[in-house]
Amino acid sequence: MLKLGLAPQGRTGLTVLCLGAHGDDLELGAGGAVLRLLEEWPAARVFWVVFSASGVRRQEAAASAERFLDGAGEKTVELLEYRDGFFPYQGGEIKETFERLKGICVPDLIFTHYRQDLHQDHRLISELTWNTFRNHLILEYEIVKYDGDLGVPNLFIHLPEALARRKVALLLESFGSQQPKQWFDADTFYAMLRIRGLESNAPGKYAEGFYCRKMIF
Repeated sequence: MLKLGLAPQGRTGLTVLCLGAHGDDLELGAGGAVLRLLEEWPAARVFWVVFSASGVRRQEAAASAERFLDGAGEKTVELLEYRDGFFPYQGGEIKETFERLKGICVPDLIFTHYRQDLHQDHRLISELTWNTFRNHLILEYEIVKYDGDLGVPNLFIHLPEALARRKVALLLESFGSQQPKQWFDADTFYAMLRIRGLESNAPGKYAEGFYCRKMIF
């Protein structure tokens, strides 16, 4: 298996754009990857955008972003209030937000939703990511849920056990409103990380899986 890296560790100019439809999406799909990137590129600049966060979910999203981005050299967090479940009907407004982001952020790496995700909000964010950022490295993350829409990732980011445990702990600590849901627990989070770790022969057992459609060597 070919192992790739973004740049020598400690690079000062790395800019990462993290896009999530809802308050816990980024953390579920790419939280471990973000934690690892910030360990290895401590000067990284991170733009973190959540498109639907209001009320208690907004408070949780803000606290979670603060925890997950604690090691960033510079961070910009935007918590927007588009209506949950209605993104396709607000597409024009959301597209305007993407155009604004394009004007203020030139990312080396973008995390966004998987294009085949069955949640309509997730799919729209993925589509607009590709529509807006056409010459960038984009990694699409996955979110386990009732729909059963998991696919076969073609790129993996290995997580040392300590980082995997930190991701799970931060998820449970940050999103109390979600814990009544039967799927939102440590067993689910570790199961996903362990399966992707097995598939990619991760030395520390755990990994996150991503879908990479275009990459230039």
